[in-house]
Amino acid sequence: MENQPRALPSVLATALAFGSSGAVLVLEIVALRLVGPYVGVTLQVSSSVIGVALAAIAYGAWIGGRLADKFDARTLLAPALILGAIGTAVTLPLVRWGGELLRGGAAPAVLMLAALAIFLPALVLSTIPPMVVKLQLADLRKAGSVVGRLSSIGTLGAITATLVTGFVFVAAMPSSAIILSLAVLLALSGVALAWWLRRDGTRPELPGTPRIRASLAVVGLVGAGLGATAPTPCDVETAYHCATVTTDSGRDGGRTLVLNSARHSYVDLNDPTHLEFEYVQWIGAVADVLKPAGTPIDALHLGGGGFTVPNYLRATRPGSDQLVLELDGGLVDLDERSLGLKTGPDMRVRIGDARVGLAERPDTSYDLVVGDAFGHLAVPWHLATREMAEDVARVLRPDGIYTQNVIDYPPNRFIRAELATVAAAFPHVALIVPPAALSGDRGSNFVILASRAPLPLDAVRPALSGLNEPVLLLSGTELTDFIGDSPVLTDDYAPVDQLLAG
Repeated sequence: MENQPRALPSVLATALAFGSSGAVLVLEIVALRLVGPYVGVTLQVSSSVIGVALAAIAYGAWIGGRLADKFDARTLLAPALILGAIGTAVTLPLVRWGGELLRGGAAPAVLMLAALAIFLPALVLSTIPPMVVKLQLADLRKAGSVVGRLSSIGTLGAITATLVTGFVFVAAMPSSAIILSLAVLLALSGVALAWWLRRDGTRPELPGTPRIRASLAVVGLVGAGLGATAPTPCDVETAYHCATVTTDSGRDGGRTLVLNSARHSYVDLNDPTHLEFEYVQWIGAVADVLKPAGTPIDALHLGGGGFTVPNYLRATRPGSDQLVLELDGGLVDLDERSLGLKTGPDMRVRIGDARVGLAERPDTSYDLVVGDAFGHLAVPWHLATREMAEDVARVLRPDGIYTQNVIDYPPNRFIRAELATVAAAFPHVALIVPPAALSGDRGSNFVILASRAPLPLDAVRPALSGLNEPVLLLSGTELTDFIGDSPVLTDDYAPVDQLLAG
């Protein structure tokens, strides 16, 4: 009869199941942040990272079970931790340099970058729980209890890692620091476990010959070094964005805010009335005719970004009362440091989700609501529904205007659906659009106008005609024909990313 390997102490088995499962979830959450600057933060990207992580867990568990049946699992645990540390350490340089080659949003690039970010270390670490289970199965009559207990402990480790990473680590440390700290922790744990097993009479079977082991150690050290020095695309890594501020060499004071590889806002530090991006010029044109020139207005901004529009209104309509709902407090801090943002009684900022903040605003309290919140290049789905539009209508005064910035690409399925959605909440809707985007030649920004009262289109058209680039202002039958039979998006059905994918 074959000798059964000695069981691990219960505390050690618990720690290994808890820690290895938790480490995989730390890698999964941080992987979403590592790939964002190169391929964006979309449903497809999140699905790819989660799918790759689950594949790594599945294959790792299968391989770990096979190895546990073939070898003494006690001898494999320390090497698995050390190999997991090496795989974690090389993640950063793989993503940093691979991301530059795979930059963009194509599905194969997203999947490959997700694999570089998580597959190898997650697979290695996922071999540990089945090995631990095998070592604890001294009595088959208690197999169910052992498997259930260790499975539960592994799940608790994953839950704990998810919450701590999301609420603590991401807010306190850059992604690179989290990855490198995890690699060091895994390596130290592997060395400590190897030392303890030797004292307990078990000689861990480190992989390969001494030369191979030395090579693996060098790979881990070099990977950690390259990860620490690898070029990062971020000036600042906030809880939600990889943010960079670039200088416009052609305009003194010009600054561009880049979030997750997308040009998000342009700010002129010397002239807040300068509007560089075309869609911001369109919103500015609407704001200019909302009331007589210079008259203060009450404005609500869903999304702050670089605060270009709030600063424009502050300069052109002194005394206006403005509230900006911005999800990312770190972004507001960056705006204050690098983009000249100065908040005050006339321009207040509420940190939090725009939908939640909107629900707290009183009825008929705003002349203008500006919707300009994005998750990478897509309007967050919960800000694109009929229920959201109805809440905007609630806080607007009877003659107030809602302007919503939307990005779409041929065949323009999302903008049509969003127009149908806004029209379900407002009786008067119009669309500002470049001719080339309307014909489906290229992707573009679109700005939706909506109100409970007739829109001042006769005043908006001359304001738009004075801009450098020609645009169309669609309303009435033209707009109805453009919308066609597009669906109304609701809280129950809002496939924003799928509509954008064409």
